[in-house]
Amino acid sequence: MLPADVYARFRRQLGQLDGSQTLFICGTDDHGTPVEIAAGKENTPVAEFVKKWHDFQEDIYTRFGLSFDHFGSSSSPQNRALTQHFAAKLKENGLIDVRTQTMLYSKADGRFLPDRYVEGTCPKCGFGKARGDQCDNCGSVLDPTDLIEPYSSISGSKDLELRDSQHLYLKQSQLVPQLRAWIDAQTWPHLSKSIAYKWLDEGLEDRGITRDIQWGVPVPPEVFGEAFAGKVFYVWFDAPIAYIAATQEWADKHNLPESAWKSDWWYGNDKVTYTEFMGKDNVYFHTLSFPATLIGSGEPWKKVDSLKSFNWLTYYGGKFSTSMGVGIFTDTALDILHDTLNGAPNTPDYWRYYLIARAPESDDSAFMWPDFQAVVNKDLADVLGNFLNRTLQFTHKHYGNTIPAAGPETEADTAFSARLNDILARTTRHMENADMRKSVEALRELWVAGNEYLAEQEPWKIIKTDKDRAGSILHIAIRTLVLYAHAMAPICPFSAAQILALFPQVQPPASPLPPVAGLPAQLTAPWPWPRSVEDFLATLPTLTTFTLPQGVLFPKITDDHIAEWEQRFGNQKV
Repeated sequence: MLPADVYARFRRQLGQLDGSQTLFICGTDDHGTPVEIAAGKENTPVAEFVKKWHDFQEDIYTRFGLSFDHFGSSSSPQNRALTQHFAAKLKENGLIDVRTQTMLYSKADGRFLPDRYVEGTCPKCGFGKARGDQCDNCGSVLDPTDLIEPYSSISGSKDLELRDSQHLYLKQSQLVPQLRAWIDAQTWPHLSKSIAYKWLDEGLEDRGITRDIQWGVPVPPEVFGEAFAGKVFYVWFDAPIAYIAATQEWADKHNLPESAWKSDWWYGNDKVTYTEFMGKDNVYFHTLSFPATLIGSGEPWKKVDSLKSFNWLTYYGGKFSTSMGVGIFTDTALDILHDTLNGAPNTPDYWRYYLIARAPESDDSAFMWPDFQAVVNKDLADVLGNFLNRTLQFTHKHYGNTIPAAGPETEADTAFSARLNDILARTTRHMENADMRKSVEALRELWVAGNEYLAEQEPWKIIKTDKDRAGSILHIAIRTLVLYAHAMAPICPFSAAQILALFPQVQPPASPLPPVAGLPAQLTAPWPWPRSVEDFLATLPTLTTFTLPQGVLFPKITDDHIAEWEQRFGNQKV
């Protein structure tokens, strides 16, 4: 979700230049047996359980600065209607088959065991804790009956027997030619495309899309027959559809017409570019299963244009584990930095910057506390923070709160602008390609360039003999600081807002879409993207005054902090 937010913020900023609009949609996946079982353990109605955890997650993501235009729910009425619509269209087009499925039934639990509540040994790699839908070790998609020595993950009982149950199957195998032709035409990153081809090359099988549980989108018996009364659609059938439904939720929330979610974004509009971000374990569903639903409907629903998938973020090379108390999770991560850094309003940016800098794009990436400390202290405090502090402190000392005027441009100034233009061009290209690590590297290079410009021009020396030239150097440095804020806003929006708030002449531009819920305007303002120094200056108001920041923008993380957190959260692979 964080790389998706960075990309969405960038696209909104770019929209100030090219007139494009960006809609950022996400939501909770509310259905499936795990939710039903967990609610039962709490003795809470499932709908209440889902609402509680939806709100809990939304609060965390808001505090993290994730700027969703809408954060929806797959259990919404909109998703129920759309899911049933797609199922009916697939049936109408001859792509739904009724099959008798032999399922595992647990006598101890008194119920059929859906895929996620059967565990056992993977028949393909021998992993001992494979689930009935997927092996986390080798990535194979499985059925519960594939497992060796299966047992109920609810009770642990091995007293299982096979019973027959009728289910709906999506005949994906009939759509392979259309799917392959569509995938051939895509320019997705290698990881996403290779996963899709792997499934096609191994033979795409038909997929069961119903389950014998109570919680989920109901299968309408008036369409599929009374044998399906009481059954629900498989969570991975309805969950991707929920992106479309969440867009409808967004439109309904703002009292917008049907066209605002349907023809403007999802249906029959070839001007829309649709980008997805996800972990590699979900690529199968979004490159094959969900597109099969869209293609099979026979309707012109928008399919993904760019699918950015990620490998795993590990904890010291091993898995994050709540049960073993190893690793740190988003709510706690926000809280400890907030407390440690005395409530600094930009503490989410420490995490945002670090996680984007270490995004697991080409391989898994290991989180380690000393690395976190080194990255944020060096890049945020020593490079960006140092540039801001010495520029504004020195200006305030000699010119008060007035920003000195720019004088005639020197060769050094021209060379500095050329250097910034080169870096900005690369930053723009990396952001357009959603290359997260490269974007951070280029952003840091921008900050380094400013420090080196100041070091080479030495305004603290020049001011003794030529105050006008010293003032011109500082003017260039200050407007470069505003440029930095624009360029870092997708990755570090809290810090960018703090920097821009120092300059009363800089006001956030309006967005063409309704405001993002839960976040103040200054944190979601689509500042014009600085494709070049010249483009930036063309949109920049005349800077005349500034406010000196209170305290340090990026307090450092100390060795004592790291020692405390390693002891609390673990510092080794598990």
